[in-house]
Amino acid sequence: MPNYRIDDIVSVIEYMEEHLTEKLNLDRVADAVHYSKYHLHRMFTGAVGITLHEYLNRRRLTQSAKLLVFSDKNILDIALLAGYESQQAFTNIFTAMYKMPPSRYRENEKFYPLQLKYNLKGNFEMLHVKDQINWKIEYAAEEDIPRWMELVRLVIDGFPYLDEQDYIKVLRQRIQTGQALILKDRQMAIGILLFSYNTGSIDFMGCHPLYRNRGIQKAFLRKVMDELQTGRDISITTYREGDKADTGQRREIKDLGFAEAELLTEFGYPTQRFVLSTAAPDQPLP
Repeated sequence: MPNYRIDDIVSVIEYMEEHLTEKLNLDRVADAVHYSKYHLHRMFTGAVGITLHEYLNRRRLTQSAKLLVFSDKNILDIALLAGYESQQAFTNIFTAMYKMPPSRYRENEKFYPLQLKYNLKGNFEMLHVKDQINWKIEYAAEEDIPRWMELVRLVIDGFPYLDEQDYIKVLRQRIQTGQALILKDRQMAIGILLFSYNTGSIDFMGCHPLYRNRGIQKAFLRKVMDELQTGRDISITTYREGDKADTGQRREIKDLGFAEAELLTEFGYPTQRFVLSTAAPDQPLP
């Protein structure tokens, strides 16, 4: 069971969203929600998976990217709104996260988010089960698309350059061909996975952040390896080492037993392929 109240996390997120363009730090947020900054740090990181500072920084850069594409504000004004004291400081961090400077991002006229607002509303019934759960993973159906997309938006930090319209087209195709798996807690998606029978690749794997320590990702991999891709290696791509946009996805993939493979560039973004071998002697998925 979590050692925090979800309503408290929601209150913290709402406060930060209301004050994104103001000078915010851990002390100010802690004062606003009446917690010590040490307790707030532990509580927020435990629930969300990244620190309050990281979340705030990613949300501000996402709003900045939106302004670059959909407004005429100059880059200095956008930098100041995001809380940076100079255009150069803003350009440095924006380039590190988006892999291109703000001026070029504006020229491309294509917005994508680093971090969307966290929506943590729900019953989360299975989150409070103490015993080990035998997760019931199912094939996704057309009617699952809305709840699937809610989870996609929640874990968007792990998937750079994701275009929702293009993604939904692919999702519909994978649902029709039985290559989309979903795990639900009542009516809420808490785990999703897109895979390819042809290539043996996992093209999208997302787990609700509140459930990330409940073995859901391993359950998905067992499903794929034992029933759908028996005897085949499985591959997945993620951030390259040292990418500042990585919020821990690379480490999680390695912890699942995937081994590093070749460097790639996907949709203009530098990534790396990882492989989970069925013949690996240290296979962590018995």
